Amino acid sequence: MRITRLPAIHHDCNIVVIKGSTGNILIDAGTSWYQMLQVERIIGVLGEEKLDRILLTSRLYPFAGGAKYISQSFDNAVVHIHQEGQAALQTGDFFTTWANRYESDMPSVETSLVEDGEIYALGDCEVEAIQMNGISTDGMSYYISKENLLVAGGILVRADRPCRWDMPGANLVQIRDNIKKIIAMKLSAIVPMQGPAIKGKKHIAEVLNRHLDFYQSCIEDDGNPPSSWARPARSTLWLSPRTPWPLEEKESA
Repeated sequence: MRITRLPAIHHDCNIVVIKGSTGNILIDAGTSWYQMLQVERIIGVLGEEKLDRILLTSRLYPFAGGAKYISQSFDNAVVHIHQEGQAALQTGDFFTTWANRYESDMPSVETSLVEDGEIYALGDCEVEAIQMNGISTDGMSYYISKENLLVAGGILVRADRPCRWDMPGANLVQIRDNIKKIIAMKLSAIVPMQGPAIKGKKHIAEVLNRHLDFYQSCIEDDGNPPSSWARPARSTLWLSPRTPWPLEEKESA
């Protein structure tokens, strides 16, 4: 088994290639802006091997915009999305995917469903789908038990960035509750939406508890983020703390 994180580019999310002894999976596809480059990067990992399927963590454009092109580039690899996001992807809905906020179209793509608890066997490892609503009604994360690693998707934007909840289908209480769920998993590593993997159980607990305390304080303030924080750009999925939160993880040059 080999897990490779392809670092996020600009608005794109991290995409993750999982090579197993009997198959290969891609988690997330990024926007359509860099889809040709993403295909080159994936080929750099897989070589001549087949990509069997693409598992999406959300219908939102930073995660799913490149799904059609990448699928077509790998012999129409099956694209999986939670039922709540299926219609948006199959019709190319650029409102609920937020593609319009990036002044982009949303390429329509045929999809298959992924359900909470579904397991994808790759021979020497397994990938388990875990529903993680919060930033959208179709939110998913993917757990690789062999490495005790979670590819989190939008529920954890980056160690130093809480996600926003003023998007279609977003729910602050669900975000808080799912952060609690992730804490209870006692993970060894997390791949967030952007930035390097967060590693080490103690460090992960510190990061997640910082997020949890923030969301709880916002719930107690009638669901409002701190008034002193800058208003997020219309295309970002996160809030920016006025006083920066710690960030130990750095992208290598």
